[in-house]
Amino acid sequence: MTDILLGLASLPIEVKALLMGLVEGVTEFLPVSSTGHLILAGWALGFDDERAKVFDIAIQTGAMLAIVWIYRVRFFQAVGITKGDAASRALLLNLCVAFVPAALLGLLFSKQIKAYLFSPVPVALAFIVGGLVMIWVERRPAQTFRVNHVDAMTWRDALKVGLAQAVALIPGTSRSGATIIGGMLFGLSRQTATEFSFFLAVPTLLAAGAYSLFKQWHLLQAEDLGMFLIGLATAFVSAMVVVRWFLRFVSSHSFVGFAYYRIVFGLVVLLTWQAGWLDWTP
Repeated sequence: MTDILLGLASLPIEVKALLMGLVEGVTEFLPVSSTGHLILAGWALGFDDERAKVFDIAIQTGAMLAIVWIYRVRFFQAVGITKGDAASRALLLNLCVAFVPAALLGLLFSKQIKAYLFSPVPVALAFIVGGLVMIWVERRPAQTFRVNHVDAMTWRDALKVGLAQAVALIPGTSRSGATIIGGMLFGLSRQTATEFSFFLAVPTLLAAGAYSLFKQWHLLQAEDLGMFLIGLATAFVSAMVVVRWFLRFVSSHSFVGFAYYRIVFGLVVLLTWQAGWLDWTP
C-alpha cells in the first residue's frame, strides 16, 4: 500500500490534474458524492493541500459546461441568446427559485458545516444514510408521478427540489443524489428529477467555483494555469460521457446499485479514518 501511494504521489502534476478531472467528471452527476471521491483521490495522489482544494472546486466548472453543451438549445433559449418560449422562461425562473435555498444556507453556515460536519463520522453517516434512503425510495410500492416533464414543473416544485439540494450541504450527501431522490419524493418522475438536477447544477456549480476562486485567489500562481486547464478539460469530456450514459440508465433502471455503493463507500471512509490513513477534513 505504501509503495503504491508513494508511486501515485510522485506522478507529474499534469497527470494528477487529469486523474482528478476524471474523478470529478465521472462522479459529479451520479448520486455518489463527487466531494467524497475527490477527497479520497486527492489523498491517494498526494494532492490535497490548500491549492488542491481550490482546484477541486474549480474543475466542477468543466463538468458544469458539459451540461450546458448537452442542453445548449434549452439554455440559450432560457437566457435569451436565442428566441425562447414560455417554457424556456419558466425553466429559468424555476432554476433561480431552486438555486436560492442552498446558496443562502451555504453563505450563512459554511464555516459551521466545515467545522462540525466535515469529519469522518458525519461524512460516513451521510453516505450510508443516503444509501438507505435511496433503497427505501426505490422499494416503495409503484406510484404514479405527478410531474413527468421538466416543462410541467411549477415554481413550488422547483423550490422543493432546491430545499432538497440544501441537504447536500452536509458533506457526503451528494448534490445530485439529494435533488434526484428529493424530486422523486416530491412527485417528479425519475427522468424529470434527473434532468432538473442536471439543469440546477449549472448555477450551483458556477457559483461555487466563482466564490472559491474569489476567496482563495491568493493561493494560485501563474504556473497553475496548465493544471487547471487539464482538470477542466478532463472533467468536461468525462462528464459528457457519463451524463449521456446516465440519462439512458435512469430510463430503465433504479438507483439501488448506487445505494449499495454509497453504503460501502461510507464504510471505506470509516476504515481509512480509523486506520489513520486519511484525514477527512474540507
